[in-house]
Amino acid sequence: MKKIKCVISYDGTNFKGYQIQPKKRTVQGELEQALKKIHKGTPIRIQASGRTDTGVHAKGQTIHFETDYSLSSYNWIKAMNTLLPDDIYVKEVVEASNTFHARYDVIEKEYHYFIWNEKETDVFKRNYAYQFPYHLDMKAMQKACAFFEGTHDFTTFSSAKATIMGSKVRNLFEASCRQNGKEIEFIFRGSGFLYNMVRIMVGTILDVGQGRLDPDDIPVLLEKKDRREVGLTVPPQGLYLWQVKYEDGESSES
Repeated sequence: MKKIKCVISYDGTNFKGYQIQPKKRTVQGELEQALKKIHKGTPIRIQASGRTDTGVHAKGQTIHFETDYSLSSYNWIKAMNTLLPDDIYVKEVVEASNTFHARYDVIEKEYHYFIWNEKETDVFKRNYAYQFPYHLDMKAMQKACAFFEGTHDFTTFSSAKATIMGSKVRNLFEASCRQNGKEIEFIFRGSGFLYNMVRIMVGTILDVGQGRLDPDDIPVLLEKKDRREVGLTVPPQGLYLWQVKYEDGESSES
């Protein structure tokens, strides 16, 4: 058996998230259906670097699966993209080592979140950015971002619905935001992320940008380890799984 590693992108708008669910359209479901056709009816189970929620997009999700087929990278890409819907695209296929695992071998994930900071609605951005029509203090937001970098217990910034057990300590290598015209882009790189962590952090940083919180409140909120201390989780459509990095130095860079 061969282990095949794929880098894929998808528009999450019309999916009920990544993970397969009965009678619902999911990214995993579409991928496994395509692979089943390629394998003449034999079910193929895939593993991903992680799940994404309903409405969340991916520029560089990584998956793997096992197969006894011997196809070139070009033919895998061609076969899968021919069978997949237009909102999923296989960008790269390589044969991985037998020990590779798309989830457990991750050393870094990168997420981007986009804000459309404009009063007028742009219908073409409604599924790909969060429209936030209020004035924001970018300097205060950038200062707030810096407090998230490093190793912290992120319980305050994890959904109360999270099912993960054990430590909520994570290491963020980068937390930043920048403005380009009316668009604000947040970038988060870390060893791992808790459920809804990025969306809760962005919501809190927007509160800083509006003057509801001070940047210096971030360390205090981290220490409290209480989700109730911070505000709303921002909507999913602004969030993108940007890339995933592995020990071998390879990444799913977009």
